[in-house]
Amino acid sequence: MTTPRVSVVVPAHDAGQTLGRALAALAAQRVEGGFEVILVDDGSTDDTLAIARAAELPLTIVSGDRLGAAEARNRGVLEARAQTLAFTDADCEPAPEWLAAGLAALGSADLVQGRVVPRPGEPLGPFDRTLWVEAARGFFETANLFVTRELFERLGGFEQWVEMGGRPFGEDLWFGWRAVRGGARTSFEPRALVHHAVFPRGPLAFVDERRRLRHFPAIARRVPEVRERMLYRRVFLTRRSAALDAALAGAALAAVRRSPVGLLAAAPYAWMVAKAARPYRRRAPLVAAVGVAADLTGCAAMLYGSLRFRSPVV
Repeated sequence: MTTPRVSVVVPAHDAGQTLGRALAALAAQRVEGGFEVILVDDGSTDDTLAIARAAELPLTIVSGDRLGAAEARNRGVLEARAQTLAFTDADCEPAPEWLAAGLAALGSADLVQGRVVPRPGEPLGPFDRTLWVEAARGFFETANLFVTRELFERLGGFEQWVEMGGRPFGEDLWFGWRAVRGGARTSFEPRALVHHAVFPRGPLAFVDERRRLRHFPAIARRVPEVRERMLYRRVFLTRRSAALDAALAGAALAAVRRSPVGLLAAAPYAWMVAKAARPYRRRAPLVAAVGVAADLTGCAAMLYGSLRFRSPVV
């Protein structure tokens, strides 16, 4: 049997809603030297397996109990035959040139991050869940990642070390920064494009998701590069979180001094909220209110994490 040029590893857990489109997109790839797809069914209880078995492309299916995405990817690599590995997810649809572009970029790198944008043509509401990766942000998202087998094996694969509501979180970030620490050459290739599914979500779920920010202080403690290269002024998660903190400090000062002057500190944050909500027109007041609620939830979560892990991120 001829060894393929690249092995594509796809973990899937209850992915029946999106897996068919993902596999169809992989079937459309054209790469000199050929490729294989390894689907790791991570304890699905829906029709994920049935969809995989009906796919019109050569597919190796690995079934197992609920392992989590990190270990599922590691299991997939054990079955892989190529010396080059590509990772994507069951809710992603690679563009036809994805594999070819990623492989070309890997010719001068050990690890390549590709571009991720929402699936075109799908309505995208203000609270819906999807993914954007427009530049090398340092998260090394496995929705679109290429790596040499030599580097993968040298690092020992993915390590699951943080959980968010029972789900693994940050294993790809940790993998990427271990690679950087080990001297790996990394790059970003925008032509290696993947479209991510859009999942409808209401305001409450949008706000609730911000609770995961309690993990960022732990990440910044374990991976100091995150603090140096990704956080705003090494302490703030983003410019918007810094503006919220200033607004809260100003409100506290105004309350203590019984003077409205301190409320001026809230102006930058209020402007950011209004700017983000303005495109939604009639829904703008709701989007703004939910955005503030989400920011406050995230602020409380990061404060909790900062105290617990003795690593300030606000």
